[in-house]
Amino acid sequence: MKIALSRAPVTAALLLAIAIVWIAELADPEILGRGAIIPRMLAQGEYWRVFTAMFLHAGWLHWAANSWTLYQLGMLYEAMFGSKRFALVYFVSGAVASIASSLRVETASVGASGAILGILGAFFFSIRRSPQFRHEPWTKGLISQLMFWAFLNIAIGLSMSELIDNTAHIAGLVTGLVLGLMPHRVPPPPPGQIVVDVQPYDDTVGSR
Repeated sequence: MKIALSRAPVTAALLLAIAIVWIAELADPEILGRGAIIPRMLAQGEYWRVFTAMFLHAGWLHWAANSWTLYQLGMLYEAMFGSKRFALVYFVSGAVASIASSLRVETASVGASGAILGILGAFFFSIRRSPQFRHEPWTKGLISQLMFWAFLNIAIGLSMSELIDNTAHIAGLVTGLVLGLMPHRVPPPPPGQIVVDVQPYDDTVGSR
């Protein structure tokens, strides 16, 4: 995907922050426990976990896979629809995913997947409601790819429910779909020459 970092500053900042947090986890593994989603966290007043869990990961593969997927989807969505819209979708989807997860998980859970799937879901209606992109031939192929990866991720989560926090995945995806219905008050920037190659990603134990 050929997109200048200047067109996706929020995505670039998120990737940097997630990388810094991952390095901090390597130096102090206890950070994971202090910021992860845990059962009854809201009842206990530990509200910060709603957002901190979005920056934590359960292993290097989990971190690398989520970072690569965020790079793929985040850079494209932000370039197409703007930084403010991207940030809103990302953080609201991630927060809803964390809250939903806390109501269902029996152990700790971490990861940016709920927010990333929110971006994936937002693409569907954001493109369909965009006067600029909805008639572009290449967006039809993009939507087909995104539908495939959405169904694949949910199917894998359902088949490996003991390893993957599918509650967070579904909550993030549904939230993104709803947020994708937001009207376009400001015309998005021109798409330019964008090459789309959406990659799958895997989750690890206790991750999302």
